[in-house]
Amino acid sequence: MCCTGFLKVMMFIFNGGIFVAGAAILGVGVWVKVDSASLLGIVEQVDDAPSGLSQLANISYLLMAVGGVLLVIGFLGCCGAIRESRCMLLTFFTIVLIIFLVEVAGAVVLLVFEDLADKLLIGVEEEVVNSIRKDYGSSDSLTSLWNATMIDFKCCGFTNYTDFDGSPYYTAHKNSYPPMCCNETLTDDTGVCSRESAQLSSVEFCFDKLLQVIKDNAVIVAGVALGIGALEIAAMVVSMVLYKSIGTKG
Repeated sequence: MCCTGFLKVMMFIFNGGIFVAGAAILGVGVWVKVDSASLLGIVEQVDDAPSGLSQLANISYLLMAVGGVLLVIGFLGCCGAIRESRCMLLTFFTIVLIIFLVEVAGAVVLLVFEDLADKLLIGVEEEVVNSIRKDYGSSDSLTSLWNATMIDFKCCGFTNYTDFDGSPYYTAHKNSYPPMCCNETLTDDTGVCSRESAQLSSVEFCFDKLLQVIKDNAVIVAGVALGIGALEIAAMVVSMVLYKSIGTKG
């Protein structure tokens, strides 16, 4: 009885951790989905973007799905322990095991993400630049998205300021660039960003800034993933011990 009670407490602890982790991942997924300044939104605006890069735009749905599943299994584990249901505990163990294996596969993909991102950058560059030159300044949605991205990341264009050459904005503003492509001290009295000013400003390009943000947060992501994995392993072990203990008691 004492051992069973201890195992129940352990199940609550582990599944509580899984439940909180699921809520956090779900929250991140919702945030990514509603973040209008994200470059993932730009990917969705590009016609004929490479399929691999287009899938990055769906990362929010993946995060929300994983977070929702973690919430469900955390709840399922707690219910199984309270009701001493062997069926629920076995179901819990099976689901967690499947998710753990999927996470291991996902970790392997993340390990090679940096190389994959570099390849995707080369493949999508022409399409993104073409979309800028065709629609920036005429399409409200794409223009607003690029403006928000450049302001938030303090960057200019996909590769550099010349991405805006020939765009509707460039033509309408007498061959000048968006203000974000120039340092404030280098714009003229009317706030116009000329070619010379943009060249002297050397503002970083946006995709490079996004990749840098991902790399800077890679350690945090890896730590969270390891923590969730450890909780899942511990929960699987405890659930099986409790499963056998309930069977012996019965």
